[in-house]
Amino acid sequence: MNWNASDMNLFLQQKEYIDTLVVPLLKVETVEERMKASASSTDFLMNLADYLELQFKGRIMVAPPFAYTPSMELQQFGEVLSDDLSKSSFKHIFYMTTDSQWTSIEMPGKVLWLPAIPIENMDDRLKQSILEDQLKQLLPQLTEEWIK
Repeated sequence: MNWNASDMNLFLQQKEYIDTLVVPLLKVETVEERMKASASSTDFLMNLADYLELQFKGRIMVAPPFAYTPSMELQQFGEVLSDDLSKSSFKHIFYMTTDSQWTSIEMPGKVLWLPAIPIENMDDRLKQSILEDQLKQLLPQLTEEWIK
């Protein structure tokens, strides 16, 4: 499910079954030399979030992406975000990112870090294969949390 009006109606009716929130964290580079890589990472992460949502529809909700710039204090941003999200009814919260800095931030929930793969110039079949491979890497981390 996605964080939109129609899916939210369904979520509110069936929230006892939808126990997981996936939160994409997007680093927005403002230095011109890094903007292309930043946009490519965003493209990859959002495609993966969409694919994850399709595979686990009825179990997870994908939040709108939270964007930040390099000058933002990640520890404080993570604390505020996780504090606000902890007030929701979700039992499991996963923060999905291509920014390795998040792996050193202490916060409730689980950070799912993946290296960015530039998929923007791939044909659809190769892109699908890459997303499937990435999901296979995420699956053990998801199921580990779900069985707790």
